[in-house]
Amino acid sequence: MYYLPSFQEMIKKASIYSHPLVHRLMDLKAQKENREADDDRKVVAEIMQRCFVPAFVTAISWEGFHFVGHEIRITEAMDCYGAIVWPSALVLCYFLETNVKQYNMVDKNVIEIGAGTGLVSIVASLLGAHVTATDLPELLGNLQYNISQNTKMKCKHLPQVKELSWGVALDENFPKASSNFDYILAADVVYAHPFLEELLITFDHLCKETTVILWVMKFRLEKENKFVDRFKELFNLEEISSFPSLNIKLYKAMKKNWRRA
Repeated sequence: MYYLPSFQEMIKKASIYSHPLVHRLMDLKAQKENREADDDRKVVAEIMQRCFVPAFVTAISWEGFHFVGHEIRITEAMDCYGAIVWPSALVLCYFLETNVKQYNMVDKNVIEIGAGTGLVSIVASLLGAHVTATDLPELLGNLQYNISQNTKMKCKHLPQVKELSWGVALDENFPKASSNFDYILAADVVYAHPFLEELLITFDHLCKETTVILWVMKFRLEKENKFVDRFKELFNLEEISSFPSLNIKLYKAMKKNWRRA
């Protein structure tokens, strides 16, 4: 049985939406959404302008980026997801560069998980951090090459490259007693892969009481939302920035029940 509103109810409802105040509020909401969309487009355009391609064909193909006053050349491997620079990495690099007062990397112990091509680790190193860039063993060769080429004689601290398979031999390779990271950086580590639980275990293992996670994620499938819900069970999660045109969000997280000293 369906409820059919009376003629009087329909007139009353229509009169509410025709009230000048309602129109004013709807206009303000539309204006706010338009401003946010404009801001998003401007920031995304500025981020993408940091990319450039070589003017001439070279023996080794590479893609260029401008961050922290440096020209960074990244060699990619198109046959592997982990060896491509994804937009989330650019967003995180841009954030680190433009928020140095609030998130000062100088002399901080930083680990990047799922470092891929190494772009984020390179930017963190150029900003003065002690960086450990990690990924799967098959990606370490290209990762080491990119980091060496872009940080040698340019950084305060020489970055390290280390194998890290999520959830595997964590106590052996990253013992809690000696693994004291101020920041964990992660860009686009959540997607359609079968190791999300291992990723969560890795986040939890590497975090101390005061460790700050800076995590950028592109939302593609329902798995991303489910992982965020699981993540919130262990960590306090704060959305710092959102880029709707890229379907990307930037988060800050810390372990629950602890406060930054």
